[in-house]
Amino acid sequence: MPRSVTRTSASPWLTVVLLCIGQMMIVLDQNIVNVALPAVQRDLGLSSENLVWVVNAYVIPFGGLLLLAGRLGDLIGRKRVFLTGIALFSASSLLCSVATSETSLIAARFLQGIGGAVASACVLGMVATVFSDRREQARAIAAYSFASAGGGAVGPLLGGVLTDLLSWHWIFFINAPIGATLVLVGMRALPGERGAGMGAGTDFLGALLVTSGMLLFVYTIVDAERVGWGASRTLLLGSVSLVLLIGFFVRQATAARPLLPLRLLRSRSLAAANIVQFLMIAGMFGLLFFGTLYLQRVLRYDSLRAGIGFVPIAVVIAVVSLGLSTRLITRYGHRAMLLLGLGLIAVAFVLLSFARVDGVYLADFLPAGLVLGLGFGLAAPAVMGLGMTAVAPAESGIASGLFNTTQQIGGAIGLTVLSALVSARANGLVAAGRTEAESLVGAYHLAFLAAAGLTLAALIISVLLLKATPPVDVNRPGTTRPAAAQ
Repeated sequence: MPRSVTRTSASPWLTVVLLCIGQMMIVLDQNIVNVALPAVQRDLGLSSENLVWVVNAYVIPFGGLLLLAGRLGDLIGRKRVFLTGIALFSASSLLCSVATSETSLIAARFLQGIGGAVASACVLGMVATVFSDRREQARAIAAYSFASAGGGAVGPLLGGVLTDLLSWHWIFFINAPIGATLVLVGMRALPGERGAGMGAGTDFLGALLVTSGMLLFVYTIVDAERVGWGASRTLLLGSVSLVLLIGFFVRQATAARPLLPLRLLRSRSLAAANIVQFLMIAGMFGLLFFGTLYLQRVLRYDSLRAGIGFVPIAVVIAVVSLGLSTRLITRYGHRAMLLLGLGLIAVAFVLLSFARVDGVYLADFLPAGLVLGLGFGLAAPAVMGLGMTAVAPAESGIASGLFNTTQQIGGAIGLTVLSALVSARANGLVAAGRTEAESLVGAYHLAFLAAAGLTLAALIISVLLLKATPPVDVNRPGTTRPAAAQ
């Protein structure tokens, strides 16, 4: 059944701006909390073991519900799902801001994760279908890429400012008025749609299998960092989650109305783009996490200065993704810019592997950060464009949910694996008689080289599996030049 859309008088670019604000707010919340954790621990008296659940209580439902939420957007309308998610995210943020105990804060963070998943699952699908013209579509996807990447880079800065000048409560409270405004404006400005209807794809058993499997899988990943990858608990929970996910794919192959039509995964562009994004994000989380630790634990920056240290990276990502990337993609094609971007990201991680114990920000961190910002500003819009242009508009919601899922899983697995490498390397260097600073820097070097390896793997997959897309004819909107122009 075709998707029914009710047009509004609002500008298409107002739609893109509203969606990107919602996406940036959600991404910010994933990163802003890390800087405030020490203040939260002191204020609420959390143990170190329970403190990690301030983060994990959000990550688990967020990663587990994205696929289901994306499909619901296709069925009942992406506008409805997006605004419902923003409303829940904002209300739970308000609950977080007034929490007076670890139980109330962790419970509110769980609700926040649900709201964040429901809202963000449909954003990319909505952004990618606002425009039919390829150049305008590329600009819209670039704006989404900046909202995602910029939110990640600005999160530590905003968290440091709010925590130091006001209190940790404000890192949550600030979401409430922004979210309320988004809902009120979005009700009128976002294009309305009824979706295909629940009868077009209501696979309740599939929904149960994928949601429970993803929730348990994400929980296993975040818990493995604490108990170890070889622990019996990790192996048992991981096995159960894999059985559930395998059962989901078996169900999708036999269901009359599958939640995730497996023919989507037969699209080489969509499948390869998701794999590339998985590897790229797994490496990027290394910069955000271990780069912050290098600034704070080695260079002795406080949380505010460490946050400021990421501002140039966010600026470069903004300039490249919002301005330069669209022109380059329309001229040379998505694949060419993806390859260039991935190459630059790999170079940046190699540069970071030379950071010194007695280093200085301008020499040991900033140059690599600028190169990485340039690479990510080119690669992120390109890989999303390659994936989203491979699906029909009526299925863009599930494709968007799939992209967000691989992003979240890639980040969780990447950070957990890199953290295990860092811990083992640091302990080995301490045992060999190195100082604490030398051990940390040596361990971070290994993490950055591993991140470079992940990025190179993404580059190889892009070369082998992704086809070149013809550039857009700059003189004729919506048309293309021959692929030989690549």
